[in-house]
Amino acid sequence: MRSFATLLHRWAGLATAAFLFITGLTGAIISWDHELDDLLNPHLTQVSSQGPALDPLELARQVEARDPRAVVTYVPLAPEPGESLELGVTGRVDPATGKLFELGYNQVFVDPVTGTELGKRDWGAVWPVTSENLVSFLYVLHYSLHIPEFWGIDHWGLWLLGIVAIVWTLDCFVGFYLTLPARRRQAAAKAGRAAGGASWWQRWKPAWKVRWNGGSYKLNFDLHRAFSLWTWILLLVLAFTAFSLNLYREVFFPMMQMVTEVTPGPFDKRAETPENQPIEPRLGFAEAIATARAEAARRGWEEPVGSVFYARNYGIYGVSFYHPGGDHGDAGVGPAALYFDGQDGSLLGDSQPWKGTAGDIFVQAQLPLHSGRILGLPGRILVSAMGVVIAMLSVTGVIIWWRKRAARERSLQNKAQRQASAEDGEILPSR
Repeated sequence: MRSFATLLHRWAGLATAAFLFITGLTGAIISWDHELDDLLNPHLTQVSSQGPALDPLELARQVEARDPRAVVTYVPLAPEPGESLELGVTGRVDPATGKLFELGYNQVFVDPVTGTELGKRDWGAVWPVTSENLVSFLYVLHYSLHIPEFWGIDHWGLWLLGIVAIVWTLDCFVGFYLTLPARRRQAAAKAGRAAGGASWWQRWKPAWKVRWNGGSYKLNFDLHRAFSLWTWILLLVLAFTAFSLNLYREVFFPMMQMVTEVTPGPFDKRAETPENQPIEPRLGFAEAIATARAEAARRGWEEPVGSVFYARNYGIYGVSFYHPGGDHGDAGVGPAALYFDGQDGSLLGDSQPWKGTAGDIFVQAQLPLHSGRILGLPGRILVSAMGVVIAMLSVTGVIIWWRKRAARERSLQNKAQRQASAEDGEILPSR
């Protein structure tokens, strides 16, 4: 059993090492995406204008007027003092081609006080990587590796890393098993306890320690084993949530429905239309916001409307409720939201933090757990540190395999040389 587990751990580790190294390092960085973006791009994200903010919907209309090819799909309604208004945009359908216009950008930054356009950028662009899109480049690299669309499918990166996450999740248990004392040692420990022999825990205890002065091989091995043990729960959480996020519609949500009661959300009930076939809404942002405010007042929600978006390939408006700055997910599972049909304005569902069945809450918690934001600033620090740990475990695991492989090859070579020497000795003429 142990030999089989060793084989599984070896090949699972080798198959996932490169992917986990990339996602570990990028995860450590993007834990601070908002702060890094502000630091790298103050010309886009920060303003010095003083005075009352203009109507965000009017600013959105101005953006569309400046470029008739563009349609605004996301409007923040509660900008923070000193920060710009970040509008999400996409291309309209080009009547000549039947495809979306290629805008070259998907975000527009506007001064909320003066209405001045500060700049545009293509969030998540692959090339060229500049200070303006560096954080988003790393963000997309983290969950999809920027694998392009082919065969009409653009989810290859999500699926690949989702499979890697499944292997990683299972390998967490295999790796943990391999740190336990071998059965023959357990039997010896039981037999030796009456005579003052080492207990089972004493035999397992070295696995939790790092021999800093034991040489490079022992240090590398101990870093891999000890850090895996000390952070095992966190590794399992990150592995499982990576799977749940990347394979949400394909595997995770159907699996959850099989084992517990989960309330399907609006996006779970609708099929996504092809990219070039968006559903044009009959209602505008203003109508969706007014309907949402009335519904929120009826429910007794106290938070103001924070933002509104329209999912063009689902035909759904989403209206979130939070105070300025509450959209960064600093703690908890995110703000409350209401969802409406873009055709008739009917209420399709809601999302309320920590509300619903146990399954609903578990589903809500996946992204906050993965990002660490469920614990606020301490959680983000912890996840950022774990990203470095995951990268380190990937490297040390490959080094362990490489050194053992080299040792096996040397052993085989020495054995072959001894056999050759023995055969030469047998055929030497006697004197």
